[in-house]
This record gives sequence, structure tokens and C-alpha cells, in this order.
Amino acid sequence: MPKMKTHRGAAKRIKVTGTGKLKRFKAFKSHILTKKSQKRKRNFRKAAIVSSGDTARISQLLPYK
Repeated sequence: MPKMKTHRGAAKRIKVTGTGKLKRFKAFKSHILTKKSQKRKRNFRKAAIVSSGDTARISQLLPYK
């Protein structure tokens, strides 16, 4: 059986933490920022953990992580 290929788009966006959880960055921070509050924009800077429902699906894209 051949080796599986890593989905390069997912690999650039998602990192694996030391405990094995998937870490992602938040969306909606690139433009149309004037109507968004400072608190909301500040929270976009923080990384988030991928939800448990999506973890299995995204793990298939990253077979060697």
C-alpha cells in the first residue's frame, strides 16, 4: 500500500499540540474590521482548539501528525 499524502493546505493551517489536540487560528480577521469591536478583534489573535466533532475529519488530512 502506498504512503498517504498529507493535505498541504491543512498542514499549513493546523498544528498539533503536545497532548495531541489540533490547534487552529481564527477566521474573520483580514478585512472589514471597522465594524468589529476591539475585544472581538483581540480575541481573533488567539489560537483555538479544533472542536471534537471536526477532529476526526481533520486528522485524516494529516495522517503523519
